[in-house]
Parts: sequence; C-alpha cells; structure tokens
Amino acid sequence: MRNRLYHGVCLGLFALSAACSSGLSGLSSLPPAPTVAYRLGSGDEVRVTIPGLNATDPGNSSYVINDRGQISLPVLGDVDAGGKTVPELQSSIARQLTQRQLLNAPTVSVQPVRLRPFYVLGEVKSPGEYQYRAGMSVLAAVSVAGGYTFRAEQGSVAITRMVDGRQVVGRAGERDMIQPGDTVRIYEKWF
Repeated sequence: MRNRLYHGVCLGLFALSAACSSGLSGLSSLPPAPTVAYRLGSGDEVRVTIPGLNATDPGNSSYVINDRGQISLPVLGDVDAGGKTVPELQSSIARQLTQRQLLNAPTVSVQPVRLRPFYVLGEVKSPGEYQYRAGMSVLAAVSVAGGYTFRAEQGSVAITRMVDGRQVVGRAGERDMIQPGDTVRIYEKWF
C-alpha cells in the first residue's frame, strides 16, 4: 500500500511539473545565426547612390524593398534586391546601368538605412516591434524591450525565424544573436 501511494505521489508530481512547464520545454535549440554577409529582404530600406547620373534624376535616394523583393529605381525600373548581399546588389545595379548604356563604368553605392524590425513578446516590460541593429544578442533585444518582468523565465527564450523560406521556432540563450524579422518570445517561469 505504501509503495502504491509513493508511486501515485510521484506520478502526480510528474504530471504537475509537465503541466506547469513553460513553452520552452519542447523546443530544440535554434540554429545559430549565419556568420555570412546579411541578405536583404522585404522591408529593408537601402540608400542607392549612383554618381554621374543627371543631377535632376533622383538616382541617389532611399528605397524600401517591396514584398516581391524588389526596389524601383527611376532609371532602371524594378531591380531584384531580396536575397542579395549589399555587394551583390551594387554589382547588379552597375551591370544593368552598363548593359543599358546609361553609364560606361558606373560606381554604385548601396548602404542599408534601416533593416527589418524584430519583435519581442511575452514577459518583458514593453513588448512590441523594435529597430534591429547589427550584432544584437537576445539579451540586447530583451533590454531594448525594457528588460524582463519579475515573472519571466530568464536565460532562455523561443525565437521564431524564417530559415530557407520556412518558419522555424527554436530555443536560444541570452548570448545568441538575433536577426532582422525574428520574433523573440519570453515565457513565464513556473515556481
């Protein structure tokens, strides 16, 4: 009888701990952010400078990459930018200017002005959308959102990220790097 009671208490405690676990318990670790050059995507804003164009032509302006992954330049029309690195986009624009005989040896400068925002949800003081800065860690993202609440499970978060065109959710630590477009979720701790 005593043994049966012991097993019943143990099973009850196990069920209680499983029911009280946060949303992090079933998540695998998030693959690390790539260390390769950043690839532009929809929502990123870039400044394109093309010296040598007619001064009345607004070829030196900022452009937001649309949902088709393109920017619309006055002299070239729609130019594919999504999925390209900054140097790849510069080369593509220069090549198109040369092919259309608009400039002989164009020097094109592309500078990121504003990258896609990231989002922080859950147990932080000010959840919401925030401007991404290069080299941001999870802890920096939490800090931008006002820090943890007293109920927050600290040290580990869930991140939703687009990887190869599909949405992936994984666990990440405070030192892991985030990317533009990530959604960082901080769960409530269970006592």
